[in-house]
Amino acid sequence: MSELLGRDELAVDVLDAAYRLLGCTLEADTEQGPMVVRLVEVEAYRGADDPASHSYRGRTPRNTVMWGPAGHLYTYFVYGMHFCANVVCLTEGVAGAVLLRAGEVDSDLALARMRRPTARRDVDLARGPARLAALLGLGREQNGVDLTDPASPVRLCAGEPVPRSLVRTGPRVGVAAAATRPWRFWVDGSPAVSAYRPAVARPRRNLVAAMRDDRSRE
Repeated sequence: MSELLGRDELAVDVLDAAYRLLGCTLEADTEQGPMVVRLVEVEAYRGADDPASHSYRGRTPRNTVMWGPAGHLYTYFVYGMHFCANVVCLTEGVAGAVLLRAGEVDSDLALARMRRPTARRDVDLARGPARLAALLGLGREQNGVDLTDPASPVRLCAGEPVPRSLVRTGPRVGVAAAATRPWRFWVDGSPAVSAYRPAVARPRRNLVAAMRDDRSRE
């Protein structure tokens, strides 16, 4: 096992945590064997001052993990289709998390292809938050696990920090609120970085149905 990232390195502002997470590796114990990805794209979300954050309107049973302590995994089911995974940061009692948007596979590619048989190319295995979560098997059961604990089924390892000169920032993907904040961070030149897509308004009936479906699965 590689050196785990310390909790104190994540108990910081979400923008600092987002930068630090680039180059880190996420290890997950799956039914088929260990899977590892190197993080190349992340997206920061604060709490009360960030209308795009799940914690913007306060604590709920769904988002309570976001209030810390730092270093835990926050997963959620979105639009009735897939899970996304976040790393909790900031100090305990203050909500904040960083969405894990994309990674490069750093373990057995044959196993990764078996776990993600619909991926057309290896670069797509963990390209995008839903694909990354699916590859690592991150879902409801992993919500709240301590990524800094060596005994955890999912672990966050320090990796090699990415030089600032190779880090790019830009608007977050697919959010309607606070959409122009440049809180998405990625490693320049990595082919695993997902394509930028601005938010698209969904028909209200479909959106309400999807949100109801999400809640029914929690």
